[in-house]
Amino acid sequence: MTLREILSTTLLFVLYLALQILLVRNVVLFDYGFCFIYIACILLLPNEISRTWLLIIAFATGLIVDTFYNTLGMHAAATVLMAYCRPLIVRAQIDVPGVESRIQFSLRELGVGPFFRYVFLLTLIHHTALFFIEASSLALLIPTLIRIGASTLFTTVSIVLIQFFTRN
Repeated sequence: MTLREILSTTLLFVLYLALQILLVRNVVLFDYGFCFIYIACILLLPNEISRTWLLIIAFATGLIVDTFYNTLGMHAAATVLMAYCRPLIVRAQIDVPGVESRIQFSLRELGVGPFFRYVFLLTLIHHTALFFIEASSLALLIPTLIRIGASTLFTTVSIVLIQFFTRN
């Protein structure tokens, strides 16, 4: 990565975290749909980043969100799981001919279908882990599944819309 890409990625990281902590934290749809826009920090990282650095960045991102949400590592665990599964999803879902390691994860680069699938699957993994850790039992299975579905759709649509309205 060049210095410009590193600075751009760092600025994007800070903006998504600030957006999550200051604004999106208070946005809830019908007490079931929560938006966790901060996971875009991990989703939009370049493909060439090593898995070790990806996991470290995911842990740090989750820990920062846990600090402001007072959730004792739930976001860190879910974000690390999502980051661990990211290379598997990329290999299985992204069908761009001639893809090397320099793929940019953006709506413009991948197209609407592959980008939506990529974001949706990783968001589903993150939210499933997060809400089952939060529930900590299967007694609340139906409300937990509703939260997972509503939050996954809400977060995915939010990330896709942000990508749609940005110029990168």
